[in-house]
Amino acid sequence: MMQIGPKPRRKTPTVWVGPVPIGGDHPVVVQSMTNTDTADVEATANQVIELARAGSEIVRITVNHEEAAAAVPRIVERVRAAGFSTPLVGDFHYNGHVLLTRFPECARALDKYRINPGNVGTRQRDRNFAQIIEAALKYDKPVRIGVNWGSLDQQLLTELMDANARRPQPRSAREVVLEAMVESALRSARLAEELGMPHDRIVLSAKVSEVQDLIAVYRELAARCDYPLHLGLTEAGMGMKGIVASTAGLAVLLQEGIGDTIRVSLTPTPGGDRAEEVRVAQQILQSLGLRSFMPQVSSCPGCGRTASTFFQAMAREVQAYIQRRMPEWRQRYPGVEELKVAVMGCVVNGPGESRHADIGISLPGTFEEPTAPVYVDGEKYTTLRGDDVVPRFLEILEDYVARRFGGRGGAGAGRRTGA
Repeated sequence: MMQIGPKPRRKTPTVWVGPVPIGGDHPVVVQSMTNTDTADVEATANQVIELARAGSEIVRITVNHEEAAAAVPRIVERVRAAGFSTPLVGDFHYNGHVLLTRFPECARALDKYRINPGNVGTRQRDRNFAQIIEAALKYDKPVRIGVNWGSLDQQLLTELMDANARRPQPRSAREVVLEAMVESALRSARLAEELGMPHDRIVLSAKVSEVQDLIAVYRELAARCDYPLHLGLTEAGMGMKGIVASTAGLAVLLQEGIGDTIRVSLTPTPGGDRAEEVRVAQQILQSLGLRSFMPQVSSCPGCGRTASTFFQAMAREVQAYIQRRMPEWRQRYPGVEELKVAVMGCVVNGPGESRHADIGISLPGTFEEPTAPVYVDGEKYTTLRGDDVVPRFLEILEDYVARRFGGRGGAGAGRRTGA
């Protein structure tokens, strides 16, 4: 029998980050990170709010010096005052043990600590790591042990490289690096538990930059532990490259049931929209059928039969309309995120695709008569003509949303046929 859909998620404990659960039977969580100077309270709080408004369920902020640590409680206060309960995670490198000790209000205000075991010191690595775990225990915070191949534990890597050199058939340096990442994450998690950290307060990640490496290292982690896993490329890149690479890697793992929270680490254009990474992460999950965040608009790519500029413009207008209406729709119409809309360009596949959607329109193409049938719940609803096709279709769409998701009039917008 043909299997449709991803494999069941691997079983993990549930790790609570503030009010947000990661792992267990809970949906895959979308998170993101600010790129502001954390010491700038207003800029950082505003960006956290922007990311949360876009749908980021957890937001990470850099805590890299004393000014940043001192600013954290005020940032949290502003975010909460704006009405957002979004958990904030402190990203610590090198001096996290110092900052969490010297700034108890920072330690208390954060909802989770991110530790990179390769960046907690050299001579005093275990001692520094222990100080961070002690703070997490004192303030009842979970931790993410986040290994990064750009900042691996060099002592561990040397140990594994030496052992590899003694093998009859040594593996490649790249394979040893990936092995070191897995070992670093697992050893650090064991150490955290030995220090008293509960098993269900630990999330692991192992960030790399190449898709095949990402898949390999997370498959290995998933096979060797049951901790919830945070997925993502560490430097996905800009624009199309970053989106495609992130999608290629995350989709394979999520389809295999691996991954409990994701971040798409896009390099934004100068002054660009930081929240794009949130929308890309949401779209990956929605395309795989794992979660629904926004009504989906299907549209054809266009060919010689389509009046391309018109149907492309209409598809864009419909998508923009849905985005504008979603804040209100989400409040008034639970479940509207699962709506499927089709805007098709001609009569070849247009009617069929429109019937498969909840609501769809099949434009006439280039050479057919200028009539556009509209389909609702698989049946022809009406036919639109003239220069006002777009606003009339949007009226039908608005009415359909209200009727289907507002609990007035059942599952559809009624049945009507026009000629």
